[in-house]
Amino acid sequence: MRGGAVGMRASLWRAPAMRALVGVTVLGFVSYCLTLASLPAYAVAGGARESTAGTVTAVLLVVTIAVQAVVPVLTARLGQARVLALGLVALGAPSPLYAVDDGLLWLSALSAVRGVGFAVLTVLGATLAAQVAPAERRGEAIGIYGLAIAVPNLVAVPAGVALVLDGHAGWLAWLAASPLLGLFLVPTLVRAMPPQEVRGPAGAGRIAAMAAVAPSVVLFVVTLAGGGLVTFLPIERPDGALATAALLLFGLTGAVTRWRAGLLADRFGSRRLLPLALVLGAAGLIAVAAGLLAGDAWVLVGAAVFGAGFGAVQNLTLLTAFARAGEGGATSASAMWNASFDAGTAAGALGLGILAAGIGLPWTYVLASALLAVLVPLAVRAASPRSIA
Repeated sequence: MRGGAVGMRASLWRAPAMRALVGVTVLGFVSYCLTLASLPAYAVAGGARESTAGTVTAVLLVVTIAVQAVVPVLTARLGQARVLALGLVALGAPSPLYAVDDGLLWLSALSAVRGVGFAVLTVLGATLAAQVAPAERRGEAIGIYGLAIAVPNLVAVPAGVALVLDGHAGWLAWLAASPLLGLFLVPTLVRAMPPQEVRGPAGAGRIAAMAAVAPSVVLFVVTLAGGGLVTFLPIERPDGALATAALLLFGLTGAVTRWRAGLLADRFGSRRLLPLALVLGAAGLIAVAAGLLAGDAWVLVGAAVFGAGFGAVQNLTLLTAFARAGEGGATSASAMWNASFDAGTAAGALGLGILAAGIGLPWTYVLASALLAVLVPLAVRAASPRSIA
Protein backbone atom coordinates (compact mmCIF):
# COMPACT_ATOMS: atom_id res chain seq x y z
CA MET A 1 0.00 0.00 0.00
CA ARG A 2 1.37 3.41 -0.98
CA GLY A 3 1.77 6.19 1.54
CA GLY A 4 -1.39 8.20 1.94
CA ALA A 5 -3.50 5.54 0.25
CA VAL A 6 -6.18 3.48 1.93
CA GLY A 7 -6.33 -0.21 2.68
CA MET A 8 -9.03 -2.55 1.46
CA ARG A 9 -11.08 -2.47 4.68
CA ALA A 10 -10.81 1.23 5.46
CA SER A 11 -13.42 3.66 4.19
CA LEU A 12 -12.08 5.90 1.46
CA TRP A 13 -14.19 8.71 2.89
CA ARG A 14 -11.98 8.68 6.01
CA ALA A 15 -8.75 9.30 4.10
CA PRO A 16 -7.52 12.90 4.66
CA ALA A 17 -6.45 13.17 1.03
CA MET A 18 -9.88 12.08 -0.21
CA ARG A 19 -11.71 14.51 2.06
CA ALA A 20 -9.51 17.41 0.95
CA LEU A 21 -9.84 16.41 -2.69
CA VAL A 22 -13.62 16.27 -2.38
CA GLY A 23 -13.67 19.75 -0.79
CA VAL A 24 -11.49 21.35 -3.47
CA THR A 25 -13.45 19.61 -6.23
CA VAL A 26 -16.86 20.65 -4.91
CA LEU A 27 -15.83 24.29 -4.50
CA GLY A 28 -14.29 24.40 -7.96
CA PHE A 29 -17.15 22.72 -9.76
CA VAL A 30 -19.78 24.79 -7.99
CA SER A 31 -18.28 27.78 -9.81
CA TYR A 32 -18.16 25.97 -13.15
CA CYS A 33 -21.66 24.50 -12.89
CA LEU A 34 -23.30 27.73 -11.75
CA THR A 35 -22.22 29.40 -14.97
CA LEU A 36 -22.40 26.48 -17.42
CA ALA A 37 -26.06 26.75 -18.42
CA SER A 38 -26.81 30.22 -17.05
CA LEU A 39 -24.27 32.38 -18.88
CA PRO A 40 -25.71 31.62 -22.36
CA ALA A 41 -29.15 32.64 -21.07
CA TYR A 42 -27.56 35.73 -19.47
CA ALA A 43 -25.96 36.61 -22.83
CA VAL A 44 -29.31 36.27 -24.61
CA ALA A 45 -30.88 38.61 -22.06
CA GLY A 46 -28.08 41.07 -22.88
CA GLY A 47 -28.93 41.03 -26.58
CA ALA A 48 -26.94 38.11 -27.99
CA ARG A 49 -28.55 35.87 -30.60
CA GLU A 50 -29.64 32.45 -29.40
CA SER A 51 -27.52 30.71 -32.05
CA THR A 52 -24.33 32.39 -30.71
CA ALA A 53 -25.11 32.31 -26.97
CA GLY A 54 -23.05 29.13 -26.55
CA THR A 55 -19.92 31.10 -27.45
CA VAL A 56 -19.43 31.95 -23.77
CA THR A 57 -19.19 28.27 -22.86
CA ALA A 58 -17.16 27.45 -25.95
CA VAL A 59 -14.53 30.10 -25.16
CA LEU A 60 -14.08 28.84 -21.61
CA LEU A 61 -13.67 25.28 -22.79
CA VAL A 62 -11.38 26.05 -25.74
CA VAL A 63 -8.99 27.78 -23.35
CA THR A 64 -9.40 24.89 -20.92
CA ILE A 65 -8.46 22.35 -23.56
CA ALA A 66 -5.40 24.35 -24.64
CA VAL A 67 -4.10 24.69 -21.08
CA GLN A 68 -4.82 21.09 -20.08
CA ALA A 69 -2.07 19.90 -22.39
CA VAL A 70 0.58 21.84 -20.43
CA VAL A 71 -0.66 21.13 -16.89
CA PRO A 72 1.63 18.04 -16.52
CA VAL A 73 4.65 20.18 -17.48
CA LEU A 74 3.66 22.98 -15.10
CA THR A 75 3.16 20.51 -12.28
CA ALA A 76 6.58 18.96 -12.84
CA ARG A 77 8.21 22.40 -12.64
CA LEU A 78 6.19 24.14 -9.93
CA GLY A 79 4.70 21.29 -7.91
CA GLN A 80 1.09 20.25 -7.41
CA ALA A 81 0.36 22.70 -4.59
CA ARG A 82 1.37 25.84 -6.46
CA VAL A 83 -0.28 24.86 -9.73
CA LEU A 84 -3.51 23.85 -8.02
CA ALA A 85 -3.61 27.08 -5.98
CA LEU A 86 -3.04 29.20 -9.09
CA GLY A 87 -5.80 27.30 -10.85
CA LEU A 88 -8.31 27.96 -8.08
CA VAL A 89 -7.51 31.68 -8.16
CA ALA A 90 -7.89 31.85 -11.95
CA LEU A 91 -11.23 30.07 -11.80
CA GLY A 92 -12.74 32.00 -8.90
CA ALA A 93 -11.31 35.52 -8.86
CA PRO A 94 -12.79 36.78 -12.18
CA SER A 95 -16.29 35.47 -11.47
CA PRO A 96 -17.72 38.51 -9.60
CA LEU A 97 -16.93 40.61 -12.67
CA TYR A 98 -19.73 38.86 -14.58
CA ALA A 99 -22.07 41.28 -12.78
CA VAL A 100 -20.43 44.29 -14.44
CA ASP A 101 -21.84 43.69 -17.94
CA ASP A 102 -23.92 41.11 -19.81
CA GLY A 103 -22.33 41.70 -23.23
CA LEU A 104 -21.16 38.60 -25.08
CA LEU A 105 -17.61 39.90 -25.53
CA TRP A 106 -17.20 40.75 -21.84
CA LEU A 107 -18.61 37.43 -20.67
CA SER A 108 -16.39 35.54 -23.10
CA ALA A 109 -13.24 37.40 -21.97
CA LEU A 110 -13.86 36.55 -18.32
CA SER A 111 -14.63 32.96 -19.25
CA ALA A 112 -11.31 32.69 -21.07
CA VAL A 113 -9.42 33.55 -17.87
CA ARG A 114 -11.53 31.10 -15.89
CA GLY A 115 -10.75 28.42 -18.45
CA VAL A 116 -7.11 28.45 -17.32
CA GLY A 117 -8.15 27.63 -13.77
CA PHE A 118 -10.65 25.01 -14.85
CA ALA A 119 -7.95 23.25 -16.86
CA VAL A 120 -5.77 22.91 -13.77
CA LEU A 121 -8.63 21.73 -11.56
CA THR A 122 -9.79 19.04 -13.97
CA VAL A 123 -6.41 17.51 -14.82
CA LEU A 124 -4.99 17.51 -11.29
CA GLY A 125 -8.30 16.47 -9.70
CA ALA A 126 -8.63 13.35 -11.84
CA THR A 127 -4.95 12.49 -11.42
CA LEU A 128 -5.09 12.79 -7.63
CA ALA A 129 -8.27 10.71 -7.52
CA ALA A 130 -6.40 7.88 -9.23
CA GLN A 131 -3.65 8.03 -6.59
CA VAL A 132 -5.80 8.03 -3.46
CA ALA A 133 -6.57 4.30 -3.40
CA PRO A 134 -4.87 1.06 -4.49
CA ALA A 135 -5.56 -0.13 -8.03
CA GLU A 136 -8.21 -2.64 -6.98
CA ARG A 137 -10.27 0.20 -5.45
CA ARG A 138 -9.62 2.81 -8.11
CA GLY A 139 -13.16 2.58 -9.45
CA GLU A 140 -14.53 3.39 -6.01
CA ALA A 141 -12.13 6.33 -5.59
CA ILE A 142 -13.01 7.72 -9.01
CA GLY A 143 -16.67 7.24 -8.10
CA ILE A 144 -16.28 9.42 -5.01
CA TYR A 145 -14.40 12.01 -7.04
CA GLY A 146 -17.18 11.85 -9.61
CA LEU A 147 -19.75 12.38 -6.88
CA ALA A 148 -17.89 15.51 -5.80
CA ILE A 149 -18.33 16.77 -9.37
CA ALA A 150 -21.87 15.49 -9.83
CA VAL A 151 -23.36 17.08 -6.71
CA PRO A 152 -22.49 20.61 -7.90
CA ASN A 153 -23.90 19.63 -11.29
CA LEU A 154 -27.07 18.52 -9.52
CA VAL A 155 -27.51 21.69 -7.49
CA ALA A 156 -25.58 24.48 -9.18
CA VAL A 157 -26.63 24.02 -12.83
CA PRO A 158 -30.37 24.46 -12.21
CA ALA A 159 -29.66 27.04 -9.49
CA GLY A 160 -27.60 29.13 -11.88
CA VAL A 161 -30.33 28.98 -14.52
CA ALA A 162 -32.97 29.95 -11.96
CA LEU A 163 -30.89 32.89 -10.70
CA VAL A 164 -30.38 34.32 -14.18
CA LEU A 165 -33.95 33.78 -15.35
CA ASP A 166 -35.20 35.45 -12.15
CA GLY A 167 -32.91 38.46 -12.66
CA HIS A 168 -30.32 37.69 -9.95
CA ALA A 169 -27.16 37.59 -12.06
CA GLY A 170 -25.24 39.48 -9.36
CA TRP A 171 -25.76 36.68 -6.86
CA LEU A 172 -24.64 34.19 -9.50
CA ALA A 173 -21.43 36.13 -10.12
CA TRP A 174 -20.40 36.25 -6.46
CA LEU A 175 -21.33 32.64 -5.71
CA ALA A 176 -19.14 31.55 -8.61
CA ALA A 177 -16.09 32.84 -6.70
CA SER A 178 -16.28 29.70 -4.50
CA PRO A 179 -12.95 28.19 -5.72
CA LEU A 180 -11.10 30.79 -3.65
CA LEU A 181 -12.27 28.96 -0.51
CA GLY A 182 -10.52 25.83 -1.79
CA LEU A 183 -7.15 27.50 -1.26
CA PHE A 184 -7.40 26.61 2.45
CA LEU A 185 -7.58 22.89 1.59
CA VAL A 186 -4.64 22.71 -0.82
CA PRO A 187 -1.89 22.19 1.81
CA THR A 188 -3.80 19.32 3.44
CA LEU A 189 -4.50 17.71 0.09
CA VAL A 190 -0.92 17.79 -1.13
CA ARG A 191 0.60 16.65 2.17
CA ALA A 192 -1.75 13.68 2.45
CA MET A 193 -1.15 12.40 -1.08
CA PRO A 194 1.33 9.63 -1.90
CA PRO A 195 4.51 10.60 -3.76
CA GLN A 196 3.98 11.88 -7.28
CA GLU A 197 4.47 9.43 -10.10
CA VAL A 198 7.97 9.16 -11.56
CA ARG A 199 8.24 10.69 -15.00
CA GLY A 200 8.89 8.11 -17.68
CA PRO A 201 11.28 8.32 -20.64
CA ALA A 202 10.83 10.86 -23.42
CA GLY A 203 7.64 10.18 -25.35
CA ALA A 204 6.00 8.17 -22.55
CA GLY A 205 3.38 10.86 -21.97
CA ARG A 206 2.40 10.87 -25.63
CA ILE A 207 2.09 7.08 -25.66
CA ALA A 208 -0.08 7.15 -22.54
CA ALA A 209 -2.31 9.84 -24.06
CA MET A 210 -2.74 7.77 -27.23
CA ALA A 211 -3.69 4.74 -25.15
CA ALA A 212 -6.52 6.81 -23.66
CA VAL A 213 -7.89 7.96 -27.04
CA ALA A 214 -10.63 5.30 -27.47
CA PRO A 215 -12.48 5.95 -24.18
CA SER A 216 -11.90 9.68 -24.67
CA VAL A 217 -13.66 9.62 -28.04
CA VAL A 218 -16.68 7.95 -26.42
CA LEU A 219 -16.63 10.61 -23.72
CA PHE A 220 -16.35 13.39 -26.32
CA VAL A 221 -19.59 12.39 -28.04
CA VAL A 222 -21.50 11.97 -24.77
CA THR A 223 -20.40 15.37 -23.47
CA LEU A 224 -21.23 16.91 -26.86
CA ALA A 225 -24.81 15.78 -26.31
CA GLY A 226 -24.71 16.94 -22.68
CA GLY A 227 -23.41 20.37 -23.67
CA GLY A 228 -26.27 20.71 -26.11
CA LEU A 229 -28.78 19.76 -23.44
CA VAL A 230 -27.67 22.12 -20.68
CA THR A 231 -27.02 25.05 -23.04
CA PHE A 232 -30.14 25.10 -25.19
CA LEU A 233 -32.90 23.53 -23.11
CA PRO A 234 -33.18 26.69 -20.93
CA ILE A 235 -33.30 28.81 -24.10
CA GLU A 236 -35.92 26.57 -25.73
CA ARG A 237 -38.09 26.73 -22.59
CA PRO A 238 -37.32 30.24 -21.20
CA ASP A 239 -40.11 30.24 -18.61
CA GLY A 240 -37.58 28.50 -16.36
CA ALA A 241 -39.79 25.92 -14.67
CA LEU A 242 -39.35 23.03 -17.10
CA ALA A 243 -35.68 23.70 -17.80
CA THR A 244 -34.81 23.95 -14.11
CA ALA A 245 -36.68 20.73 -13.25
CA ALA A 246 -35.17 18.84 -16.17
CA LEU A 247 -31.62 19.93 -15.33
CA LEU A 248 -32.22 18.98 -11.70
CA LEU A 249 -33.23 15.45 -12.72
CA PHE A 250 -30.32 15.28 -15.15
CA GLY A 251 -27.91 16.18 -12.36
CA LEU A 252 -29.52 13.84 -9.82
CA THR A 253 -29.36 10.68 -11.92
CA GLY A 254 -25.91 11.65 -13.19
CA ALA A 255 -24.64 12.04 -9.63
CA VAL A 256 -25.90 8.61 -8.60
CA THR A 257 -24.53 6.72 -11.60
CA ARG A 258 -21.19 8.51 -11.66
CA TRP A 259 -20.72 7.56 -8.02
CA ARG A 260 -21.92 3.96 -8.12
CA ALA A 261 -20.63 2.95 -11.55
CA GLY A 262 -17.11 2.80 -10.15
CA LEU A 263 -18.05 0.21 -7.53
CA LEU A 264 -19.73 -1.93 -10.20
CA ALA A 265 -16.69 -1.61 -12.44
CA ASP A 266 -14.37 -2.80 -9.64
CA ARG A 267 -16.51 -5.95 -9.38
CA PHE A 268 -17.59 -6.68 -12.95
CA GLY A 269 -15.35 -4.63 -15.22
CA SER A 270 -16.31 -1.96 -17.73
CA ARG A 271 -16.63 -4.00 -20.93
CA ARG A 272 -20.40 -4.47 -20.58
CA LEU A 273 -21.17 -1.45 -18.44
CA LEU A 274 -19.77 1.20 -20.80
CA PRO A 275 -21.83 0.21 -23.90
CA LEU A 276 -24.93 -0.11 -21.72
CA ALA A 277 -24.41 3.41 -20.38
CA LEU A 278 -24.07 4.72 -23.93
CA VAL A 279 -27.35 3.11 -25.00
CA LEU A 280 -29.04 4.57 -21.93
CA GLY A 281 -27.87 8.05 -22.88
CA ALA A 282 -29.15 7.65 -26.44
CA ALA A 283 -32.58 6.58 -25.20
CA GLY A 284 -32.75 9.58 -22.89
CA LEU A 285 -32.06 12.05 -25.69
CA ILE A 286 -34.82 10.50 -27.81
CA ALA A 287 -37.24 11.01 -24.92
CA VAL A 288 -36.18 14.66 -24.51
CA ALA A 289 -36.75 15.26 -28.22
CA ALA A 290 -40.16 13.60 -28.04
CA GLY A 291 -41.07 15.75 -25.07
CA LEU A 292 -40.16 18.98 -26.86
CA LEU A 293 -42.44 17.93 -29.72
CA ALA A 294 -45.31 16.29 -27.86
CA GLY A 295 -45.37 16.88 -24.10
CA ASP A 296 -43.23 18.33 -21.31
CA ALA A 297 -43.43 15.20 -19.15
CA TRP A 298 -41.21 13.30 -21.59
CA VAL A 299 -38.59 16.04 -21.33
CA LEU A 300 -38.30 15.28 -17.62
CA VAL A 301 -38.15 11.51 -18.18
CA GLY A 302 -35.58 11.90 -20.93
CA ALA A 303 -33.39 14.24 -18.88
CA ALA A 304 -33.36 11.71 -16.03
CA VAL A 305 -32.51 8.77 -18.31
CA PHE A 306 -29.87 10.70 -20.23
CA GLY A 307 -28.34 11.86 -16.95
CA ALA A 308 -27.98 8.25 -15.80
CA GLY A 309 -26.08 7.31 -18.95
CA PHE A 310 -24.08 10.55 -18.90
CA GLY A 311 -22.83 10.01 -15.35
CA ALA A 312 -21.92 6.37 -15.86
CA VAL A 313 -20.01 7.08 -19.06
CA GLN A 314 -17.90 9.71 -17.30
CA ASN A 315 -16.82 7.32 -14.54
CA LEU A 316 -16.24 4.33 -16.80
CA THR A 317 -14.29 6.16 -19.50
CA LEU A 318 -11.96 7.75 -16.92
CA LEU A 319 -11.40 4.38 -15.29
CA THR A 320 -10.64 2.67 -18.60
CA ALA A 321 -8.39 5.54 -19.70
CA PHE A 322 -6.23 5.06 -16.61
CA ALA A 323 -6.21 1.27 -17.09
CA ARG A 324 -5.10 1.56 -20.72
CA ALA A 325 -2.44 4.18 -19.98
CA GLY A 326 -0.83 2.27 -17.13
CA GLU A 327 0.38 3.42 -13.72
CA GLY A 328 3.01 5.80 -15.09
CA GLY A 329 0.67 7.54 -17.51
CA ALA A 330 -2.06 8.83 -15.18
CA THR A 331 -1.42 12.54 -15.69
CA SER A 332 -1.23 12.27 -19.48
CA ALA A 333 -4.34 10.09 -19.59
CA SER A 334 -6.13 12.59 -17.36
CA ALA A 335 -5.18 15.44 -19.69
CA MET A 336 -6.49 13.53 -22.73
CA TRP A 337 -9.71 12.53 -20.96
CA ASN A 338 -10.40 16.02 -19.66
CA ALA A 339 -9.61 17.63 -23.02
CA SER A 340 -12.14 15.29 -24.64
CA PHE A 341 -14.73 16.09 -21.98
CA ASP A 342 -14.37 19.82 -22.45
CA ALA A 343 -14.06 19.68 -26.23
CA GLY A 344 -17.29 17.72 -26.38
CA THR A 345 -19.09 20.18 -24.10
CA ALA A 346 -17.82 23.12 -26.17
CA ALA A 347 -18.82 21.44 -29.44
CA GLY A 348 -22.28 20.79 -28.04
CA ALA A 349 -22.68 24.34 -26.78
CA LEU A 350 -21.63 25.89 -30.09
CA GLY A 351 -22.11 23.35 -32.88
CA LEU A 352 -25.47 21.98 -31.80
CA GLY A 353 -26.78 25.52 -31.53
CA ILE A 354 -25.95 26.15 -35.18
CA LEU A 355 -27.57 22.85 -36.14
CA ALA A 356 -30.66 23.57 -34.06
CA ALA A 357 -31.07 26.94 -35.78
CA GLY A 358 -31.55 25.02 -39.03
CA ILE A 359 -33.54 21.92 -38.11
CA GLY A 360 -34.90 22.70 -34.65
CA LEU A 361 -33.72 21.56 -31.23
CA PRO A 362 -35.80 18.32 -31.04
CA TRP A 363 -34.35 16.92 -34.27
CA THR A 364 -30.88 18.03 -33.18
CA TYR A 365 -31.25 15.84 -30.09
CA VAL A 366 -32.43 12.96 -32.30
CA LEU A 367 -29.27 13.20 -34.40
CA ALA A 368 -27.11 13.34 -31.26
CA SER A 369 -28.87 10.21 -29.99
CA ALA A 370 -28.12 8.40 -33.25
CA LEU A 371 -24.46 9.34 -32.94
CA LEU A 372 -24.34 7.81 -29.46
CA ALA A 373 -25.85 4.57 -30.76
CA VAL A 374 -23.31 4.37 -33.59
CA LEU A 375 -20.47 4.51 -31.06
CA VAL A 376 -21.52 1.38 -29.13
CA PRO A 377 -18.93 -0.87 -30.90
CA LEU A 378 -16.19 1.65 -30.06
CA ALA A 379 -17.34 1.63 -26.43
CA VAL A 380 -16.85 -2.15 -26.34
CA ARG A 381 -13.34 -1.73 -27.73
CA ALA A 382 -12.50 1.19 -25.45
CA ALA A 383 -13.32 -0.89 -22.36
CA SER A 384 -10.95 -3.69 -23.33
CA PRO A 385 -8.25 -4.23 -20.66
CA ARG A 386 -5.24 -3.01 -22.63
CA SER A 387 -2.36 -1.24 -20.94
CA ILE A 388 0.91 0.24 -22.15
CA ALA A 389 2.58 -0.46 -18.79
